[in-house]
Amino acid sequence: MALVLYNSLTHQKEPFRPMKPDTVGMYACGPTVYDFAHIGNARMVVVFDMLFRVLKRSYANVTYVRNITDVDDKIMAAAKERGIAIDRLTADTTAMYHQDMAALNALPPDVEPRATQHIPQMVAMIERLIAAGNAYAADGHVLFNVPSMPTYGKLSRRSLKEMIAGARVEVAPYKKDSADFVLWKPSAAEQPGWDSPWGRGRPGWHIECSAMSETHLGETFDIHGGGLDLIFPHHENEIAQSTCAHHGKPFVRVWLHNGFLSVNGEKMSKSLGNFFTIRDVLKLFDPEVVRFFLLRGHYRSPLNYTDAQLEDARLGLNT
Repeated sequence: MALVLYNSLTHQKEPFRPMKPDTVGMYACGPTVYDFAHIGNARMVVVFDMLFRVLKRSYANVTYVRNITDVDDKIMAAAKERGIAIDRLTADTTAMYHQDMAALNALPPDVEPRATQHIPQMVAMIERLIAAGNAYAADGHVLFNVPSMPTYGKLSRRSLKEMIAGARVEVAPYKKDSADFVLWKPSAAEQPGWDSPWGRGRPGWHIECSAMSETHLGETFDIHGGGLDLIFPHHENEIAQSTCAHHGKPFVRVWLHNGFLSVNGEKMSKSLGNFFTIRDVLKLFDPEVVRFFLLRGHYRSPLNYTDAQLEDARLGLNT
């Protein structure tokens, strides 16, 4: 029986046919390593771990890439708050993430690229975008010029006006258009930074995944996954960068997104006191029970975390 996947780009179920016979390339957005992973992070990992296992049984050559974002403003803020070096924070948090994923019996990806190890590739991609007229340098920044891509918004299926209204758009005088997003930003002396044609700085979040996926899977690959919350702006911006950097060549053939996880019917939030790390949950329930709970519902449907749901999963697993 052929594998059928729901493609978020076309909003249709489609028989999966890899670009190359018996060969599959898949990329999933990994963690930004500044704190413990939470139960919502676990759902994405477990969902794509299951798909990875299915693909490995069906195809001889499968390459699963899941990145580590180890340069980010949240990381800098967390390191400053805790009074430790950034590289120590990212190393410790990455190790904890690996331990949590192993506890949930998730296979490690074939490749786990780190953003800080791919800065030259990011700079090269930004240079191509500038040369193609899709990006511009301004006030030490480099920004993607959203109006230069007529099909921007195809994944999220919203107009540019709707996307701007629904997103936290940084207002800056150096932007040509309010929707333009940062590819490169300047770094202060105390911040992580790398030399570039635009001065010492660091990459924006979106360009990281575009450069890492290109490096390890090529300009076009089969499957890109992540949580539903990443459709806009992250995945929309990845499509824009990668498509324009490759002269209009398709970026990803199939987009997959798992549904949101709520807690007792509410969005998980530290301010609401309903924020649970994977480690919090594993103190109460066996890892196999947690994994079973995360896989019980359809992967695209919302999933509600409650003690009762976990207890029901425990009973169902042991029946």
